[in-house]
Amino acid sequence: MKTLAIIPAGGAGRRMGGGVPKQFLPLAGVPVLVHTLRAFQRSPIIDEIFLVVPEGDMAAVRRDFVEGWGLSKVTAVIAGGTERQDSVANALMQVRDVHGIVLVHDGVRPFVSEELISRVVAAADEHGAAAVGVPVRDTVKSVSTAGKVVKTVEREGLWLTQTPQAFRRQLICAAYEKAAQDRFSGTDDSSLVERMGVSVRMIPGDHDNIKLTTPEDLALGAIILRRFSSE
Repeated sequence: MKTLAIIPAGGAGRRMGGGVPKQFLPLAGVPVLVHTLRAFQRSPIIDEIFLVVPEGDMAAVRRDFVEGWGLSKVTAVIAGGTERQDSVANALMQVRDVHGIVLVHDGVRPFVSEELISRVVAAADEHGAAAVGVPVRDTVKSVSTAGKVVKTVEREGLWLTQTPQAFRRQLICAAYEKAAQDRFSGTDDSSLVERMGVSVRMIPGDHDNIKLTTPEDLALGAIILRRFSSE
């Protein structure tokens, strides 16, 4: 059985500003999306990558990214949908019986490690569904729409969820099918599985595994990349 990575990178990147989607912006001279794809290209347990991008960018991405950077594990470039969930659903329509574990990872999280990929896939293989995250370190407040603190929330047991998230193929396909039938929109892939009554295994992630959504994130990403390069 093969392990498939689905990389949704279909966003417009409005919070980043400018006219270039955030996944295509350069980070140390290399597009953010290429940094992300390289992590899965290097991973020995990833057999295939399905890349989801805006429909109008598909030809250019195949030529300039997949072929241009030698990303041989990218076997399909798929048109994205209106929302991230739609994009992942489009990719799931092309999975095959040969795929045992399906992993989903944000295209703008370029600092995912090979070790983290291996751990989340192993957890999904054992438990059926797995996500990565980090425990909340700061004090958490519940705040009203008027900007007043309602209460301080007990942070014990609270985690900030990241990607990659990994699932047995039949489970994630069933979760997406049910979400479509119910017209349910979740904030991440594991939430679609959770609402089916299936337990998702949480494993420790990495504070460097940030999602680049703002100019400040891109600046921080450059610092993380320089630190990685010096190690």
